[in-house]
Amino acid sequence: MAQKTMAVLGTGVIGNGWIARFLASGHQVHAFDPDPGAKEKTEKMIDDIWMTLEEYGISDEAAKENLTFYETLEEAVKEADLVQENVPEQEALKKKVLAQVDAAAKPTAIIASSTSGYMPSVLQEDCENHPERVVVAHPFNPVYLIPLVEIAGGKQTERSYMEKAEKMYEDMHMKPLVMKGEIDGHIGDRLMEAIWREGLHIVNDGVATTEEVDKAIVYGPGLRWALMGPFLTLHLAGGKDGMRHMLEQFGPALKLPWTRLVAPELTDELSEKVISGTAEQSGDVPIEDLEHRRDRFLIKLMALLEEEGFWPAERLLSYDRK
Repeated sequence: MAQKTMAVLGTGVIGNGWIARFLASGHQVHAFDPDPGAKEKTEKMIDDIWMTLEEYGISDEAAKENLTFYETLEEAVKEADLVQENVPEQEALKKKVLAQVDAAAKPTAIIASSTSGYMPSVLQEDCENHPERVVVAHPFNPVYLIPLVEIAGGKQTERSYMEKAEKMYEDMHMKPLVMKGEIDGHIGDRLMEAIWREGLHIVNDGVATTEEVDKAIVYGPGLRWALMGPFLTLHLAGGKDGMRHMLEQFGPALKLPWTRLVAPELTDELSEKVISGTAEQSGDVPIEDLEHRRDRFLIKLMALLEEEGFWPAERLLSYDRK
């Protein structure tokens, strides 16, 4: 992929993850964040994970020196081929920033929001110049390793910009999921939120601790989901007749009151259960060490997924039983 210029607005966890992904892919990165300490925080983060990026695989053109911080948003975006917005999840703030980007970026630039919740139709409302190039490109943490990016267009988005964004992310070894429509929370977060709500109810009711809830996922469905996802996993649960038999046998259970679709009230008592539970799980291990452990695991897991080559469907037919 030819070197491009990527602008990153907002350098928190997600923004810095994008910076790392862009740098590892050999691109120039122009960053802006009003926090006076942002540059130092980002540089430290990049230094800390650079060996991890090298292990994962980086471009021959990859260099930490390709990162430049700018004093203003306008300077950061004016030469960008892709602008990745990562400001806090506040509708008014995001719309204001995206409107500023629309006014300052070159007409051919893609404007992508990392929003985890807002729909692109809402975010592009105040863009008066080229709202057709505004998309949602929602990643997952850590962005520099997790390949999924959900791409969604709004009512004014032109399909060509979504296709252009898809190709750009693919060239950075990501797995773009181009949505056929737009919904609040997109796809991945809505699924995670469902489990998160159930987990909070289970902890709140005293049925299990945070550690026990995590074990229930890690040593159970999580192992299967990592390869096949929930639908194909249940397809196998139906035996030789697959999903048809699974729905006939277990479909009636969907009417049983097992789940609680509404989150429990986040009382002080529940908050303390969750905070103390995760603190006990992690013990004295610093967050940075937990992040490194997570990253090492993800690299091994993604290598295994690549080795299995389980997607798309035609590759299933050639799967060599061992």
